[in-house]
Amino acid sequence: MLALRRVLFILMGAALLLDSSRSGLVAVAQVASRDRRPASGLAIVVNKTNPVENLSLGDLRKIFMGQKSGWPHGTRIAVLMMDSGPERETMLREVYRMSEREYRNHFLRGLFAEDVRVVPRTLANPVVMRKFVFNAPGAIGYVLPRDIDPSVKVIRIDGLLPEDKDYKLQVDARLSE
Repeated sequence: MLALRRVLFILMGAALLLDSSRSGLVAVAQVASRDRRPASGLAIVVNKTNPVENLSLGDLRKIFMGQKSGWPHGTRIAVLMMDSGPERETMLREVYRMSEREYRNHFLRGLFAEDVRVVPRTLANPVVMRKFVFNAPGAIGYVLPRDIDPSVKVIRIDGLLPEDKDYKLQVDARLSE
């Protein structure tokens, strides 16, 4: 009986500690959210000769998921992904809506099942991304706004550019520094 009381006492104490630590965690989260820096929009870039000016987020997802193999004007699509970084994390979260593991599995399964028409090429950094897009008429990739230069064209997503208020592809500024 004494052992049972001790167990109950320990459990009740743990519950009280857990409850008080939750309040502390909420307070810490509130302070952290006030200290967040503003997000930055991720620019979707294509070759300058590509006549496409705007894509819906749904069409962008279909392209990056490998479900579309050609642009409306007939050029074959070349999908580009960064090897790592906040840009890739944003694409996985906002466009693919997948974890890194789910992303890899999607393309492995898709290749074997022949559900995927285009497999993304993985590139090391924004400079390589821009150069590839510049040299490949059907290429589509992404860069942070600071990495945009005149060699590529930024397209609108749902009618919006990265600097617009309601643009959906946002990168947390803390991750992109």
